[in-house]
Amino acid sequence: MLRPIPRPQDKIRFDRVSPSRLLRAKVLGMPDLGKLLVVMGGAIVLIGALLWSGWGGWLGRLPGDIRIERGHSGFYFPIATCIIISILLSVIVSFFRR
Repeated sequence: MLRPIPRPQDKIRFDRVSPSRLLRAKVLGMPDLGKLLVVMGGAIVLIGALLWSGWGGWLGRLPGDIRIERGHSGFYFPIATCIIISILLSVIVSFFRR
């Protein structure tokens, strides 16, 4: 019995990945993702409340920050503050990666 020779386009098969299948993936489960989002949201609210209450008044007024004010205009670039925030975030992220 003769079988037909498969054509190249017959062998190529593209599977569609449904969103529900992606959610069930073991990369990061939904409960873990939910916990992560809640913790990150809580941290943002806590940091915002601390800055709003006046704690961290030094933030943005460090010796390396550039502030130029002339007349009715001004330019402000917090270089030292950005470096310190970057170092702190790097340390925090390195603790979570371990």
